[in-house]
Amino acid sequence: MPAPLPVVRTVAELRAQVAAWRSSGERIGLVPTMGALHEGHLSLVELARGQAARVIASVFVNPTQFGPNEDFDAYPRGEARDAALLAGAGCDLLYAPTADEMYPQGFATTINISGVSEPLDGAARPGHFAGVATVVTKLLTQTAPDVAVFGEKDYQQLLVIRRLARDLDLPVEIVGAPTARAPDGLALSSRNAYLSAAAREVAPALHAALRDAVARLAEGKTVEQVELTGRAALERAGFGPIDYFEVRNAETLRRFEGARPDGPVRLLAAARLGRTRLIDNIAG
Repeated sequence: MPAPLPVVRTVAELRAQVAAWRSSGERIGLVPTMGALHEGHLSLVELARGQAARVIASVFVNPTQFGPNEDFDAYPRGEARDAALLAGAGCDLLYAPTADEMYPQGFATTINISGVSEPLDGAARPGHFAGVATVVTKLLTQTAPDVAVFGEKDYQQLLVIRRLARDLDLPVEIVGAPTARAPDGLALSSRNAYLSAAAREVAPALHAALRDAVARLAEGKTVEQVELTGRAALERAGFGPIDYFEVRNAETLRRFEGARPDGPVRLLAAARLGRTRLIDNIAG
């Protein structure tokens, strides 16, 4: 069995360990998470491990990225299990701060990223990306990694983080990792634990609809036709409400002005299945 994973809970402890590694000339990787880890998270650790001598994983269920009617209180938590999984994956340190450590009394700063944060989840979850950008900025400045790894399942989030790192001149490489999937195509997510047995049987239809949409684009269907067909497929499968099923520019998330894409394509979808909100995306 791997040795127990060291855990730090304060910025001071974190920076002391980072400084010790830096003094030895070691390259540092960061994998930010909200815990409830699965194989997708562990694949991020593996990717970071290939690019850095030391890997830090953070576990922090960030309250500022949840809306008032969202699942902050219900979000699955289990630090001991997470720590054991991270140790087995070759992680070197778990950073698990408290809310008071991350947002001390009097905290009054919010990072807002315009443009790429505004459509899709930005419209469906007002304030979400301000919470994400703020906590990720803090994690990057606290840890000062050479590389930070984020999953492409949260594709819009990845673009937001790349933008903030560029705009704030943060000396870190932001790496996107391919979406980890179950054998039936369902994107791995901590929130999949909410799915009932019956809903779990239906859930892969989200990925199937996106794959079908890619095929329809290749056949020459218009953006509008592809989006309407995709939404209809989800409704037939039992999803609803559907927040979005859209064809967007893969670099900016802007809509295409013409009937057909004239740039790099990303297809993105978010919809509820029972009480679970699922998101997914694929390249066009």
